[in-house]
Amino acid sequence: MKLRIISSSIVVAVLLLSGCTTQPEGTATTVKVLSEPSANVKGLIEKFKLENVDYAYVKQAIGNGTREGAKALLIDARPNPKYLASTIPSSINIPDTQIDKFIGQLDKVAKDKEIIVFCGGWDCEKSPIVAGHLKEKGFTNVKLYQAGEPEWISKNYPEIGLPAAQAIFKNNSAVFMDARPYAKYMAGTIPGALYMSDEEVDKLKGRLPADKATPIVSFCEGYSCAKSHNLAKKLQEFGYQKISVYAGGYPEWKEAGQLTTAGGAKKVEVATTPKKDVFVEGVKLGEDEGSVDGEWYKALIVSDKIPANVAVVDVRTAGEFANGHIKGAINIEAGKLNAKDLAAKLPKGKVVIFNCSAGGRSMEAFMKLKDAKIDVSKILYFDANIKCDKSGKCDIKVNEPLG
Repeated sequence: MKLRIISSSIVVAVLLLSGCTTQPEGTATTVKVLSEPSANVKGLIEKFKLENVDYAYVKQAIGNGTREGAKALLIDARPNPKYLASTIPSSINIPDTQIDKFIGQLDKVAKDKEIIVFCGGWDCEKSPIVAGHLKEKGFTNVKLYQAGEPEWISKNYPEIGLPAAQAIFKNNSAVFMDARPYAKYMAGTIPGALYMSDEEVDKLKGRLPADKATPIVSFCEGYSCAKSHNLAKKLQEFGYQKISVYAGGYPEWKEAGQLTTAGGAKKVEVATTPKKDVFVEGVKLGEDEGSVDGEWYKALIVSDKIPANVAVVDVRTAGEFANGHIKGAINIEAGKLNAKDLAAKLPKGKVVIFNCSAGGRSMEAFMKLKDAKIDVSKILYFDANIKCDKSGKCDIKVNEPLG
């Protein structure tokens, strides 16, 4: 469902560095701030019989901020450059002037899926136009958030696209924070990024900027990774005012050919004896400590041939799990449990393989047990980007080994 078009002409740094701050008291302004639809917008709402929802409703609808974790599908009806500069987390983009070009993102979306369309505020006609088009296409649960992106960023953090992240990096105008596990951070990150795992932020908060108005960009393992959103919420609790989430994260940054810390000296090619495959009760181990061999395990999932002695444990939230998971998996939200309680909930007498949506949380679940001196000889994690539908059909991209 991801479709992002990069425009080289957009100026993004100034647009997003206002963060989620509100206008200071006493600031003179001649702009009238609307709190209800303009006459033209009201006419479109009535024409298409659209229900308008408020900020609190949308905040609940986006779930954990990822596309897989959202309870509703959010659609930004503004032009693509605006969307890439700042949007509501989990949103996709269908500009009102390019509906035919972008509508393919909805080809596999159920007609009764809840959809919330927004644009640039109360006087913006783009959202009711797109919403009306969707109703004409047979979508039956279409709503508006007419206050739109302006209200959202006055109260909460925005999601930004690659062009915005590039502009911020080039201008050194924000602190990048990597919310992934430390092993992934050390294997490669955006240059200058601060390690700030969402799981360890309370321990690491002494590293945070003293000035709460410092712009911060949180990122992790891509669009399915919730860790950057979790970190953003933590930073909000600490009082930071200018937070953005770069949802494409390190995978998109790397794929786009941007600078990373993973360069270093070139490896000298030395002829070596091929490594012997290692198995634990028939399960092939990966190169990284605690990992299952990704391609080997992926082939079993795709062919529906996961061995009977393997327990597939999805460590995401119940909401994410309900939206689609590997066939036969059970759900144990590892992030909410200490090591002892997590170990107690695991199936006995089987090889346990953790998975999540991008690899980070499954690795952390494994490390949580290992660090607590719990026997992990039959506990592994699957390092991959995974997107499954409710039938159990999964699109899987195995992440490269860290070592």
